[in-house]
Amino acid sequence: MPYGEATTFWERISLGMKGCDALAMRTCEEIEGKLCGYLGEQYDKPVFLTGPVLPEPSENRLEVDRWAKWLGKFEPGSVVFCAFGSQVFLERDQFQELVLGFELSGHPFLVALKPPAGASTIEEALPEGFEERVKGRGIVTGEWVEQVAILNHPSVGCFVNHCGFGSMWESLTSLCQIVMVPHLADQVLNTRLMAGELRVGLEVERGEKGWVSKEKLSEAIQCVMDSGNELGCSLRENHEKWRSVFSDPGFMSRYIDKFVQNVNELVKS
Repeated sequence: MPYGEATTFWERISLGMKGCDALAMRTCEEIEGKLCGYLGEQYDKPVFLTGPVLPEPSENRLEVDRWAKWLGKFEPGSVVFCAFGSQVFLERDQFQELVLGFELSGHPFLVALKPPAGASTIEEALPEGFEERVKGRGIVTGEWVEQVAILNHPSVGCFVNHCGFGSMWESLTSLCQIVMVPHLADQVLNTRLMAGELRVGLEVERGEKGWVSKEKLSEAIQCVMDSGNELGCSLRENHEKWRSVFSDPGFMSRYIDKFVQNVNELVKS
C-alpha cells in the first residue's frame, strides 16, 4: 500500500493539530477571532494569526491595460465582473444559464470562467446568439485575468465570485458590491461568514439540486447595484465599514510582525 493512502485528509489535519506546538492561521482577529480562539481552546494550543497575506498587484501592464481600455468605455461603478477561480468547473447547462443571467441583469459585464465540461473553448459553449446580443457591453473569456486590477478599475461596481479565500479578501478590500455563488469546500463557509455574519454581500439563491437560475443571478446583481434598494444599501454600508478597517496601511504589516514575533518566542521557549 502506498505511503499515507490509508490516512484520510481529516486524520492528517487532526493529527497535525494535536501534535504541534502552535496553530498558525491565515486570517485575522477581526473576522474569525472567535473561531480561532475556540480551536485554540479545543486543542490547548496558542494560535498565531498571519492576517490575510494578500499578494501585491501585478505589474503586467500589458494585461491590465488591455482590459482597462475596454472597461473605460463604461460609467463608473456600472460593470459587473465575474470570476470563479481555478478550481470551479461548471457543467455546460449551468455555464450557459449563468451567462444568460449576466445578460438579463442589463449591466455591462466581464466574465472570466473556465470552459465548461465538454467544451474546449468558451466560444463553443456560449448560448446561440449570445455574442451578438451582448456585443459592445459584455465579454466572456476563458483567459486568466488580473483580478485585483480589474476590481480596482473605477468602472467595475460588482464582483460575482465563488468566495474562495483570495476572492473573499479581494472583494472585502475593494469598492465593489459583492455577489457570491459558492461551489465547494471552504467557499460555502466563507459565504456564510460574508453573507450571514458580516452582511457585506449577497448569496445567489439556489434552486433544486443547487441550480443557479439566470433570474436569481440577475436579481442578486440588481439588488446590490441599485442605490435605492434597502437591502443593497445595508450591504454597502456594512461593506464600507469593514473595508475601512482593512484599508488601514498598517493592518497587514502588524499581523506579519506579530506572527514573526510569536514564532521567534516559541522557538526560544
